[in-house]
Amino acid sequence: MDSKTQQTRQPVITKTVQTQRIGIQVYTLTRHAIGYVLRGRKYIYYGDTRYEVKQGELFYLGTGNHYIEDVPEEGKPYEQIVFFYSPEDLHEILTTLSLNYRLEINSFHSCPACDNDLSHIVYPAWNMARYFFSNINQYLKDDIFSDEPTVEKLKTTELIYLLLAHPECCIKSRILKDANLAAEGFEQIIQRHIFDGLSTEELAALCHKSLTSFKKEFVKHFHEPPHKWFLKRRLTHSRLLLVSTNKSIADIASECKFTNTSHYIKLFKQEYGITPAVYRNNQRGTTSGEHARQPEREPAYN
Repeated sequence: MDSKTQQTRQPVITKTVQTQRIGIQVYTLTRHAIGYVLRGRKYIYYGDTRYEVKQGELFYLGTGNHYIEDVPEEGKPYEQIVFFYSPEDLHEILTTLSLNYRLEINSFHSCPACDNDLSHIVYPAWNMARYFFSNINQYLKDDIFSDEPTVEKLKTTELIYLLLAHPECCIKSRILKDANLAAEGFEQIIQRHIFDGLSTEELAALCHKSLTSFKKEFVKHFHEPPHKWFLKRRLTHSRLLLVSTNKSIADIASECKFTNTSHYIKLFKQEYGITPAVYRNNQRGTTSGEHARQPEREPAYN
């Protein structure tokens, strides 16, 4: 479980088999790790304090240095399986689970194990978790991950889902804490998706929030409801396209993610008092019959 192993690809799944007790080793992790002890026991040290991970238990290790001793059974090797994943991997996985599987990502579970400042968590595996790692063990024996590298990513997604779906799993709280530290800021996510045509529900999922909490957070940051704010941003961008390009009104409506051209023209006139065509003509110094009838007023929002 060294840094060289972690750097082969992202995410990566490894199996360790150790036949002899070799004492305490220092491991420097540049990525998060979630593992399962198949046989033997693991000790994690903090100075003079030692924590044990028994056979059949899950463990989480955060980034940084860890002082670890893996202890084989009498006459049998120590065995473990570990998943390594980066903050970027985690963010992508959580987005996939939110958008594709509508997983509500939150945690109401709290206990001393969740709330401590240790860089590891231990939790006993339940039936589904044991079955999952038995399946992974067989994949490793058959060398399936070498032949199909994308399977590692799928299985890592499956593991994260398994942990998040378990209401009492203490590792869940640490995963969500890592996600909060790794994820883009709320405002950056919103700004990046202005012209993607996503629904409010889809944006809420990208931010790992329920629809209600997303709307509250949105107003806190942007001082307007999502629909109104996005509409103004798209109308403002369409004004720029009208005066800086020769694109047709229909193309501009489509690029700015309006339902159709007629709807765009209607909304534009409601906001600015004139149609997009007249606005373009005005800005280019030309006149039209409609302009003569409808003098331009100051835009409601810049």
